Amino acid sequence: MSLDLLAFGVYPYVALAICLIGSWARFDLSQYTWKAGSSQMLSKKGMRVYSNLFHVGVLFILAGHFVGLLTPHSVYEHLISTEQKQLLAMVSGGFFGILCFIGLTGLILRRLTNERVRATGNASDLMILLVLYVQLILGLSTIVASTHHLDGSVMVMLANWAQSIVTFQPLAAAEAIAPVSLVYKLHVTLGLTLFVLFPFTRLVHIVSAPVWYFGRRYQVVRTKRRAV
Repeated sequence: MSLDLLAFGVYPYVALAICLIGSWARFDLSQYTWKAGSSQMLSKKGMRVYSNLFHVGVLFILAGHFVGLLTPHSVYEHLISTEQKQLLAMVSGGFFGILCFIGLTGLILRRLTNERVRATGNASDLMILLVLYVQLILGLSTIVASTHHLDGSVMVMLANWAQSIVTFQPLAAAEAIAPVSLVYKLHVTLGLTLFVLFPFTRLVHIVSAPVWYFGRRYQVVRTKRRAV
C-alpha cells in the first residue's frame, strides 16, 4: 500500500469514523462537556473583536472549501473558467484567511497572557487553537503556492480527490492528489486530523445550537426575595 493511498485514500475514512463515533459517544456519555467553554465572563478585553474576526473568517473559509471542493467541474464550467475560479478562491480565501488569522492570533495571545483565562483553561483548549493556527498558516501558504500555477490545475486535482472520497473511490482519490506539492498535502492531512480531534475538544460546539430550549417542558422561575 502506497503512502498516498494510506494518507489520502484510507485515512479520510478513519478520521471521519472517529469523528462520528467519538462525537456520538461523547454526547451520549458526557453531555455536560458538550460546550465551547467560553472565557468571556473572565475577561472581555479584546474577546468580542478577536472572536468575531475568527468566527466570520473560519465560517466563510469552511463554506468556500465545501463548495469549491465538492462542486463538480461540469456544474460551473459554463459559468466560470477554472482559472477564474482559482483566482476567486485565492482572493476570497486570502481575505477571510487574514481575518481569521488576526482573530486567532488575538485569541491565542489572550489565552497565553491573561492570567485568569490561563488559570481556568486546560491544555486541550490551547492545543486545538495552536493546531488551527498551523492549519491556517498552511492554508495561507497554499495561496502563495497557487500563484505558480494560475491555470487551476492543482485546484482541479484537489477537487477530484475530495469528490472521489465522498463517492467511496479511495484509489482514485490517492491518484488524484499524488501529483500536488507537499504544502497542499500537509494542509489536507492536518485538516483530516482535525476531524480526529473534533470529538475530544471544544470543537464540538460547532454543531451545537440552543435548539433544546424550544422543546423543553419546563420553565425556570426565580422567586423574588422580599426585603426584610
